[in-house]
Amino acid sequence: MSKLSQAAMPQDQLWMQRAIALARLGQYSTKPNPNVGCVIVKEQQLLGEGFHPQAGQPHAEVFALRQAGEHARGATAYVTLEPCAHYGRTPPCAKGLVEAGIAKVVVACLDPNPLVAGKGLQILQDAGIEVIVGVAQAEAEQLNLGFLKAMATGMPYVRLKVASSLDGRTAMASGESKWITGTEARQDVQHWRAISAVVITGIDTVLADDCQLNVRQLTGVEQISSIVQPKRLILDRQGRLPLTAKILQQPDTVMVMVMGPFRQSLADLGVQQFAVQPLKDILQRLVTEHQIYDVLVEAGATLSTAFLQAQLVDEMISYVAPTLLGQTARAMLNTEFSRMAEQLRFKLMDVTQLGNDVRLRLIPLQETI
Repeated sequence: MSKLSQAAMPQDQLWMQRAIALARLGQYSTKPNPNVGCVIVKEQQLLGEGFHPQAGQPHAEVFALRQAGEHARGATAYVTLEPCAHYGRTPPCAKGLVEAGIAKVVVACLDPNPLVAGKGLQILQDAGIEVIVGVAQAEAEQLNLGFLKAMATGMPYVRLKVASSLDGRTAMASGESKWITGTEARQDVQHWRAISAVVITGIDTVLADDCQLNVRQLTGVEQISSIVQPKRLILDRQGRLPLTAKILQQPDTVMVMVMGPFRQSLADLGVQQFAVQPLKDILQRLVTEHQIYDVLVEAGATLSTAFLQAQLVDEMISYVAPTLLGQTARAMLNTEFSRMAEQLRFKLMDVTQLGNDVRLRLIPLQETI
C-alpha cells in the first residue's frame, strides 16, 4: 500500500484550478449531487477532462478517462472531491481510476459522505497509487458548501439574503419596496437562487410582493431549462396562500408549512404540505427527506431575524443600496437589543460592487463581545 503523500508541486495547483473551473460548469444542474471536476495529465500534457453535469449522469472522472483513453495509464488525475467508492446510479470512480492505470491522484478535498469518507482514497492506496490531498482545498470546498455540511452534520448550508438602504430599511411603511437595489444586484440574486435547492420565505412576503422566487435569467446560461429550479418553501401558519399567487404557477416545486389542516385545493395542484415545526427541525427534514443541502432564505424581518437568533445562518448575503428611506420605513430585522453585548456580529468574507450597489458576504460570529 502506498503512503498518503503531502508533497504537492506548483503544477498541481495549476491543474487543480482547471479542475475547479470545470466543476463550476455544473453548479446549477447537479443538485443534489456535488459539483466535481477532473483533469488527467501526463508529462504536463492534458489528456482528458470532465465535470459532473447532472445527477444520474457519469461522474467527472468517467468523462476525463473516456477522453484520455489508453493514454491514462501512468498519468496523474486531478479531482476536486475524493473519488466515490460506492455503487449508486454509477460505478465507483475510485475503481475506475485504478482500472485505467492512473499512477497518481491529486484530491482537493475529502468527501464526508459516510459511503465515501476515506474509502475512495483507501481503494487508490491499496492499488499502489500515490495520493496527494488538500491541493486548493479551501477553494474546492466553496463549490459544495451545502453537500459537505449536510454529509458531515445532517444540516444544510443556510444563506440569508437581505437587501436594504444605507439606513437598514427594506421597504416603505406602506410595504412598497420595488426597487431599492439596481438591476445588477437583482441579477446577482438569481445566481444564489440557482445554486440553492430551496428558497424559504414567509407568507407575508408572498402576499406583499406576489413573488415567484424562481430563477428566470442567469448570466452565461442561455437555456434556463437546463438548471435545476429550487423548490420554494412557504411558512404559512394560517393557510393564507391564495390560489392565484404567482408562486403557484410551478406548483410541483412549492412546499407549504401550515399550522392548521392541510388544504385539498393545494394538494390537487401538487403542492407538498407539512405541519409547522421548529426551524431547526425543518432544516433537518429538508436534508433527510428531500436531499436539500443548500438553503436560501429570502424573507421579511420576522423570519430573517428568527433564523439569525436561532444561529441557523451560515452566511448572510447583504445588498446595500446608496439610498436613505427614513425612520418610518420598515427595518431589515426585528432585533431589539439593550446592551452592546447582545449585538449580532459578523466576519466580512467579501465585498463586491454591483452597479451602484454593494454586496457584502458575511459569516455570523456566535460569540458575544
